[in-house]
Amino acid sequence: MGQGFNSTSVVKFGGVKATAVTLTGTTYITATVPAGAIDGYVTVTTGATTLTSTQQFTVHNSWSMGKAMPTARFGAFTGAIGTNMYVVGGATNSGYQTTNVNEIYNTLTNTWTTGTPDPTTRWGGASAVVNGVFYLIGGQNGISGSLNLVEAYNPVSKTWTTKAPMPTARSAMPAVVDKNIIYVIGGYVNGANEWLASVESYNTTTDTWTEEAPLPVATSWLPAGLLGTTVVAADGQICCGSGTPVGTTDGYNPNTNTWMGLTADSTPRLETCFAAINGQLYVAGGANSTAVLNVNEAYNSTTKKWTTLAPMPNALLAPGSATAGGRLYCFGGANSNLSSVYNYVQIYQP
Repeated sequence: MGQGFNSTSVVKFGGVKATAVTLTGTTYITATVPAGAIDGYVTVTTGATTLTSTQQFTVHNSWSMGKAMPTARFGAFTGAIGTNMYVVGGATNSGYQTTNVNEIYNTLTNTWTTGTPDPTTRWGGASAVVNGVFYLIGGQNGISGSLNLVEAYNPVSKTWTTKAPMPTARSAMPAVVDKNIIYVIGGYVNGANEWLASVESYNTTTDTWTEEAPLPVATSWLPAGLLGTTVVAADGQICCGSGTPVGTTDGYNPNTNTWMGLTADSTPRLETCFAAINGQLYVAGGANSTAVLNVNEAYNSTTKKWTTLAPMPNALLAPGSATAGGRLYCFGGANSNLSSVYNYVQIYQP
C-alpha cells in the first residue's frame, strides 16, 4: 500500500525483479515473489522514486551464495560462535594435502578474516562448539591413519589448547552437543579399513571421555543433530570394500543411553552438509554410489518423516557444515573424484 503507483512500477525482492505484478488503482500493488529471489528489502520503483520496506523479506526454502572462501577445501572443521563461522583445516586437493588455516566468515557482513592457525593440519574429523569454545576432534592428516587428537580454540584469546585424547582414533564422523557434552558417533579408522559403531562422549568441563551405547550398525560419514532430546543420525556409509551408502535413520536418547530406529531416508548418501534447525535435521548434497548430489532433504522430529526441499545450487561432497541464525551454511566441498575442490559458501534458508 502506498501512493502514486502506476503500470511502470517495478517491484524487487532483494534486488530480484518480480514479473507478476498487479496494480489496483494508484495505492495498491501486489507482486508474486520471483524465482531466484533472495533475502533482502522489498523495493517499489515508480519513475525516479524508490520506496523501500522497513523490514527485510525472507525467502524460505531457498539458497543463496556467500562470499567465497579464501582457501578452497573439503572436509574442513566448522562451527558457529555468535555471527562468526570458523572454518579450520581441510584437504585442498585430490592428494589429500591438508591445511591448518583458520578462516572466519562473518554472517552479517559477508566477509572473511583470518584467525590463529590450528597447530595440526588435518581434515575429515568432527567439530563442535560449547560455551564459546570451538573443539576439533579426530580426523586424519593426509591419507595416513586416523587421529584421536582433540584441540580447542578460544576466539577471545585466539589460542589453541590440547585436550584429553579421544579413546578411539577415528575420522569421517559427526559430533553432536547436548547439555555441554559432545557425542562423537561412528566413523572410520583409516589405514585399518574399519567402520565404527562406537559412540564416545566428551565432558568439556572435566576433560574426560565416556563410552556410550554404540550405533546399531557401524557407519561413517553420517550426518547427525540434536532434535529436542533426541540425537538423530542418518544416512552414511557402511562396511565393506569402498563402502555402501545407506539411508538408515536412528535416534539416540542421551538420558537413557539407548538407540531406536526411525524412518529411513529415501536418498542414501554420505559426506553431506547438515545441521539441526528448529526440530528438523537438514541434509544437503553428498554422494551416492555413482555421483555427487544436490539433493536437499529434512527429517522432521514431530512428523517423523523426510521431506524433499529446494536443491543445492552446486552438487558436491564433503563440505563443512554449520548453522547460525536459523540457516544452514555449507563451506567448500569437492566433486566425485576430488579433481575439483571448491570455495563455495552455499547458504540455505529453511
